[in-house]
Amino acid sequence: MPFSLFDAVVPSNLQILAAVDALLDKAAAFCAERGTTEADLIDTRLAPDMLPFGYQVKSCAVHSVGGIEGVQAGSFSPDMAPWPTDFAGLHRVVQTAIASLNALDRDAVDALAEGDTQFAFGETRMPFTGANFLLSFSQPNFYFHASTAYAILRAQGVKLGKRDFLGMPRIKR
Repeated sequence: MPFSLFDAVVPSNLQILAAVDALLDKAAAFCAERGTTEADLIDTRLAPDMLPFGYQVKSCAVHSVGGIEGVQAGSFSPDMAPWPTDFAGLHRVVQTAIASLNALDRDAVDALAEGDTQFAFGETRMPFTGANFLLSFSQPNFYFHASTAYAILRAQGVKLGKRDFLGMPRIKR
């Protein structure tokens, strides 16, 4: 079976983004039950030196479709723009990423595998092939931010289990 960059990246991004979108619903319900403001939960951090929940959710989009767009452009830089301060805005970020991933052409993504891509942040430049960037940099970051978002909610008392993180596995039917 030939290697498919599309298959290695896009379906898993879609699975976890759908799970993150569902986490937002549970977070909203939690805030309503507790009388907590959305902004308070969105600003919650797992540790003082980590960025808050809102950034973690936004970064799932940045390291999924944003990573692919970076490879298409030949360069990826972290998106440090502000994140939405309400759940509706975070839903839009996640759902826009899902729609963009669903619109990708399989052959076009597979064609990115050997192209030159760089990670650029300040003076830092890291050269990659498209496949190596997506699989060894963007995808691990994607999972890091998804798991951190999940962990922040768990630490705040939102009732979540492993299934909430995994979303809907792509089982044989």
